[in-house]
Amino acid sequence: MKQLEAGEFPLGKIFSSDFDFTIPDYQRPYAWGTEEALQLLDDLEDAIDRDHDEPYFLGSMVLVQEKGRPYAEVIDGQQRLTTLTILLAVLRDLTDDPALRNDIARRLIEPGDLVTGIEAKPRLTLRKRDSGFFEKQVQQPGHIAALCDLPDQALETDSQHAIRDNAQAFCNRLNKWSNEERSKLLRMTATRTYMVVVSTPDLASAHRIFSVMNARGMDLSPADIFKARVIGEMSDKDKSDYADRWEDAEQDLGRDGFADLFSHIRMIFAKVRVQRELLMEFPLQVLNAYLPKRAKEFMDEVLLPYARSYEQLVNQAYGSGTDIDEKINTWLRRLGELDNNDWHPPALWALRNHGNDPAFVEVFLGKLERLAANMLVRRVYATPRANRYAELLKELDQGDGLDAPAFELGDAEKTEARAVLNGEIYTIKRIRKYLLLRLDETLAGEPGVAYQHKIITVEHVLPQSPPSHSVWMSDFTEDQRAFWTHRLANLVLLNRRKNSAAQNYDFDKKKSSYFGGNQGVATFALTTQVLAAQTWTPDVLDQRQRKLVEALITEWSL
Repeated sequence: MKQLEAGEFPLGKIFSSDFDFTIPDYQRPYAWGTEEALQLLDDLEDAIDRDHDEPYFLGSMVLVQEKGRPYAEVIDGQQRLTTLTILLAVLRDLTDDPALRNDIARRLIEPGDLVTGIEAKPRLTLRKRDSGFFEKQVQQPGHIAALCDLPDQALETDSQHAIRDNAQAFCNRLNKWSNEERSKLLRMTATRTYMVVVSTPDLASAHRIFSVMNARGMDLSPADIFKARVIGEMSDKDKSDYADRWEDAEQDLGRDGFADLFSHIRMIFAKVRVQRELLMEFPLQVLNAYLPKRAKEFMDEVLLPYARSYEQLVNQAYGSGTDIDEKINTWLRRLGELDNNDWHPPALWALRNHGNDPAFVEVFLGKLERLAANMLVRRVYATPRANRYAELLKELDQGDGLDAPAFELGDAEKTEARAVLNGEIYTIKRIRKYLLLRLDETLAGEPGVAYQHKIITVEHVLPQSPPSHSVWMSDFTEDQRAFWTHRLANLVLLNRRKNSAAQNYDFDKKKSSYFGGNQGVATFALTTQVLAAQTWTPDVLDQRQRKLVEALITEWSL
């Protein structure tokens, strides 16, 4: 059996001569976006002022590494390791202290040692396609400002885009910090921030470890521990009945959904974003107020009603027996297509507290979708998003109801959203399909329309790379192609996988054989409009862009 090593290491040790990290070429590229990067920074910032004896665990890594040798292939942990390197590089280039700058630089690049034979090289080597870019722009001192200014056309891969964008995000935030605040962050990361490192000299063994660590096992969850506490405080005559009710709720929601429910209940009660693990926060912010004497009340007034409401939410199965039910489930479906579930707590609050008033719930969810969609379009990341919903929950608790100020969008939020809608939507992967589906509903005039296609893709009409002999080259100048290709007016929805050959057809052929083929795309109002167009020119796109953007501005009152 291959020898397995595991231990907790502070980041000061991770970024040292003990490790020479390499990302194998078979690994997926670096993919963390600014949301994940800024969330990491938020988590580190939250940990700075806590008890200085309390360690902060950043996650785990799985390595292929021979015992006693620094060379290590990273099987799991690439995203955090790369993001931490970018963060340290930004801190290095922002400091005015030469000694501190050199100290940080040594954590990113091994300076080498002639006596011990240690080679001078970066401590982390990315995949071949990005390693040279990463070393020059991030790991070598003094290049972060130039990296942040690089235009899109200078970036060859999605990873390089992510590296540039995350460096920009860190610079924008950390530029506002004082030197002392940045120094505190550095000290905290070096001494109190830990990663669990699991290593084995064998690749197959490392992959097995990774699979086991990420498997959905049946280990005790926080919900299991809370159950033991709640049911344990009940009288013998009540234990069996309430244990059955608990298990029925868990079965209805599924183990993962049931676990999420506790996080959402915590948010509803605490009205602040998560800062520590649920196992610590839920008892302090929710459960301890009911135990030991009010365990049944916790079940009857909190857990079971919220579980019933959550089942309605996730299944889009609100039912009051009125003609408003379909509208409510449409709002829940739209919200469910977002790329996050931070909206769940306020939606749960409405379903739990006003479930018998469908008119209230319908208006509430419409306001919530407008707010959530606005933050999606503007790419508001996790922390300010959670803070906005926390403020909304506070106002709801105060009795503001549908007039809660947190629902309202400020002029700056509307202006920014309009600018995004007029921009290159296709390049923003996380919002493009939501926007197009939402727009398609609006154009179709059927607010309850829900497509059941297994595949829905976003396609360009004017191709991204038209052949040099095509009509596209004569109908559009180079500048016009660059301007229109990724904008809303040039995008349609298809219920089929993309066809790399057909994507570059001229307009007439593309309409007949790709957009209007046997598999049928006429269910999409957006695509039907294109099929009805006789030509596809800059003037057509300009008129179409104005109408489509105005439709969304009207729909969301922007």
